[in-house]
Amino acid sequence: MNNLDALISIVFRDDDTVIVQGPVTIDNVVKLTEDGIALFDDHPLTIDLAKVTEVDSTIISMLLEWLRATRKNTYSLQFINMPESLKSLIQLYDVVELFPVSIKPQVSALSDQAKSC
Repeated sequence: MNNLDALISIVFRDDDTVIVQGPVTIDNVVKLTEDGIALFDDHPLTIDLAKVTEVDSTIISMLLEWLRATRKNTYSLQFINMPESLKSLIQLYDVVELFPVSIKPQVSALSDQAKSC
C-alpha cells in the first residue's frame, strides 16, 4: 500500500451491508458520516469495519451519528469486524453498551472433534 492508498476512505453498500474502507480520522470523518447516512434506507443494516485501516476517537462520533440516524427511522444497525483499536477506544470512553456488535461464531476443528466423540 502506498501513501495515497492510506489516505483514501470510502463507504459503500453491498446488499444489507455497509462497508467502511480506509482510515477514519478527523480529516475525513464528516464526509464519511454523511456518505454513510446517504446509504441507509428502511431496513436493518450491518456495518462491516474489517477494512478500516486507521482510527482516531472521531470514529466513535461517526458510529453514534449513524445509530441516531437509523433509530429515528426505527430500524437498526449492527457492527461487525471492529478493529482492535476501535474496541479499545469504545472501552476507554465507556460506551460499550451503545454499540450493537455482532460476533459471528467460528467453528474450529477442535470443536468438531469434540462433537464426534
